[in-house]
Amino acid sequence: MESLKNRRKIINRQELQLALEALWDDKDLSTQKRRQQWLGLYKEALKKGHAEVERRFIEDQDGAKAVMGNAFVMDQVIRVLYDVTTKYLYPASSPTMSETVCVVAVGGYGRGEMSPQSDVDLLFLHDYKISPRVEQIVEEMLYMLWDMGLKVGQSTRSIDECVKQAKADWTICTSMLESRYIWGEKKLYTKMARAFNKQVMNGNEKKFMAAKLEERDERHKKMGDTRYVLEPNIKEGKGGLRDLHALYWITKSLYKVKDISELVLQKKLTQKEVDRFKKAQQYLWTLRCHLHYLTKRSEDRLTFDVQPELALRMGYKNHAGASGVERFMKHYFLVAKEVGDLTRIFLSAFEASAQKRRVLGVPLNMFKKEVEGFKIDTGRLAVASGKVLEESPIDMLRIFRVFQQTDYDIHPRTIRSITRRLNVINKDLQNDPEANRIFLEILTAKENPEVTLRMMNECGVLGRFLPDFGRVVAQMQYDMYHVYTTDEHTIRAIGIMNMIEQGELIDDHPVASKIFDKVISKDALYVAVLLHDIAKGRGGDHSVLGAEVAEEVCPRLGLNEEQTQTVIWLVREHLLMSNTAFKRDLDDPKTIEDFASKVQSLERLRLLLCLTVVDIRAVGPNVWNNWKATLLRDLYNRTEDILSGGLETEGRDKRIEGAKAALAEKLNHWPEEYRNEYLNYGVDSYYLSYPTDELARQAEIVKEAEDHESPLTFRVSVDEENAVTIVTVFAGDHPGLFSRLAGAMAVSGATILNARIHTFTHGMALDNFWVQDLDGQAFSEPRKIVRLEETIRRVLSGELRPLEELGRRAKNALKDRRDIFTVPPRVLIDNKGSETFTIIEVNGRDRAGILFDLTSAITRLGLQIRKSKISTFGEEVVDVFYVKDVFGMKIEHKGKLDQIRETLLDVLEPDRKNDASKQLAS
Repeated sequence: MESLKNRRKIINRQELQLALEALWDDKDLSTQKRRQQWLGLYKEALKKGHAEVERRFIEDQDGAKAVMGNAFVMDQVIRVLYDVTTKYLYPASSPTMSETVCVVAVGGYGRGEMSPQSDVDLLFLHDYKISPRVEQIVEEMLYMLWDMGLKVGQSTRSIDECVKQAKADWTICTSMLESRYIWGEKKLYTKMARAFNKQVMNGNEKKFMAAKLEERDERHKKMGDTRYVLEPNIKEGKGGLRDLHALYWITKSLYKVKDISELVLQKKLTQKEVDRFKKAQQYLWTLRCHLHYLTKRSEDRLTFDVQPELALRMGYKNHAGASGVERFMKHYFLVAKEVGDLTRIFLSAFEASAQKRRVLGVPLNMFKKEVEGFKIDTGRLAVASGKVLEESPIDMLRIFRVFQQTDYDIHPRTIRSITRRLNVINKDLQNDPEANRIFLEILTAKENPEVTLRMMNECGVLGRFLPDFGRVVAQMQYDMYHVYTTDEHTIRAIGIMNMIEQGELIDDHPVASKIFDKVISKDALYVAVLLHDIAKGRGGDHSVLGAEVAEEVCPRLGLNEEQTQTVIWLVREHLLMSNTAFKRDLDDPKTIEDFASKVQSLERLRLLLCLTVVDIRAVGPNVWNNWKATLLRDLYNRTEDILSGGLETEGRDKRIEGAKAALAEKLNHWPEEYRNEYLNYGVDSYYLSYPTDELARQAEIVKEAEDHESPLTFRVSVDEENAVTIVTVFAGDHPGLFSRLAGAMAVSGATILNARIHTFTHGMALDNFWVQDLDGQAFSEPRKIVRLEETIRRVLSGELRPLEELGRRAKNALKDRRDIFTVPPRVLIDNKGSETFTIIEVNGRDRAGILFDLTSAITRLGLQIRKSKISTFGEEVVDVFYVKDVFGMKIEHKGKLDQIRETLLDVLEPDRKNDASKQLAS
């Protein structure tokens, strides 16, 4: 803390103590009044000290000085508090050792690091047995600290108790390891430190290291075991401050140093490596201070709502192809990756110091041998020296292939040599046919390439060998849909593809698993997965730009012209299948015909299905579901019929006949006349929209309604497997029915995932909604289902008006985290995608009740909604409506189309008209 400049401007301990003593000398003050005024002085000193530290931080953006400054403020207050307490409240002219106490900082405070909202961790150290005076001093100090509003973690122990508990608990041991004397009887601290080092640490360094590494692994597992999540925890997450702390603890234990820089003198690390450690630590300190000052609480998660303001405060501006917040997060992920690199460097140094004894759980090989030209050192692949890599750069790739093929890990020392010599991966190596052959083997190997590619990425080899991939390393998208960075998403997708190929996901992806053996261009498929998002962050359509990258990269990797063209097509069209399945009506023959005309071959269809599956599955843990699987499977099967030489209309007719026959079998307990009549209620597409069991369930709802002549019947069915609730409504069809039902769902707190609207030939409507609650779960609790049913009844009866109710709730609602995102509103009107309907696709930011607002507007425009596809991607909503005008015709008049577009844009952006009016007025 000596490096802090003008420390007395932060807090003047002497002035504070004199002011406190002056109040003691005022005999007119009662004990209670004096204590209140003392408390006021302490609070004022803390407030001014912290304000000065914050002022300096805003000015210099130096997190290291800020955490040091906060610790200094706390030190000075505690010292004054101790002096006043022991001198005036509980004085002792010649205290015995048992009557003395030492105040010790532990934890982060012990390291002299305090973020703005950190806890104050203290140890009150006493001699063998605690005396009444010590108890009184500790109690008075703690109550005063708590009254100051501080969060204090504290313990009161003797020296023997410290040693005993440190032996029994590695957490307490770690706390003691980074302890620091603050004030009081220093002999106690010196004695405790000596006993701790002698009785606890000496001889247990390797056990301590193993415990800390195991603790780190458990922490990573708990936090998702990846540093590339889009709302990372900068303290506890992988690549965060705690990982640097672990390295510091192990270093301090093994080498008995107080500062990392001392390892340079001991020749364990280079000055450059120490500088990298300090630079990463400095960045994370600065970021954490900004986060605490912004949120005014001890917050360590970079949630979406704070990322834009943090980017602004830290000076990240918008550039072409990337927003300021995306540039900020990319820098954070690169720092987190740097922490991973530093971990490997330190582990290598630790192991070298252990002189080939059993360290990190790796047994010592009794006999040296080689595998594929690499020596085996303590059971791991290694190179004799870094010069080997300089003389034979191809070994930088070859060692990863051997690692992939064998049970041998790569020695940390060799990993360190690789990261130090990334510059040998130059254009000569990038264009070397043998090097590219090895890389393609790694990418397409039967041994899962995910682990190998991730290690190559962590070491910087992957981005160096493929510079285009290097551009998406740590590339994030600022939205709520994508869970991982682009590079992590890509590597996960490749791993999933391998699992499908090996038959490990046959239950999750039966179609993709079944057709994979029929795929001819497997190499092209894996390369397409590698390159499908390669152009993200460049501005423009990443699919088109990615295809241009593929055209350059594929020949370099050794792909022939046919394979290259396949990869180019797959990268350019990698969103085609999901867009068609999720945004278009698959029961419309035109949809299938248009899709088939773009795909053109069965091989492309198989490749595109596999690519689509892994792309969606790798977005995040909860993105893939059975609903998406069903849509993709349906699209695949229908397109396969056409591409196999059959006609979609012929195949469709057969499926309709089969669906009706299967339903008739299920309804064989009905009177034959009524059963035949019912089978003519629905249009043909209805019978292809559901499995037979679901069609039978809906049929029973219709029969019950007609038996009881009920004007409104609805049922709720819970699908636990997909965590959704299916709400089926059977009522007389009339304009606005769908809109009112959507409003009822919104009022009930239901998020609509999908909706299907069916108008039967006798004028009744059967509408189905797939909904979840606000937590993304099914409405399965009886009370929630009852409330949902009651709300639907009240809305359809006119007793409850959704527009008014949603407006009232919006005024009192907490800020929606989706509001922090900007989603450009877009309304696309397509008259070519269907022979009989006009297709309206709406894109915008999701909000409570948006589907109700959109469908109400469509109804007011005099349009009939016959089909809809509802999709939500994080904060973005993509709703598609198949509509007709009041005469049952497509809408083709330009004026009407413009009116539809403008009206729906106003719904997506309620302030749009006001903003336009202000601009005209100005």
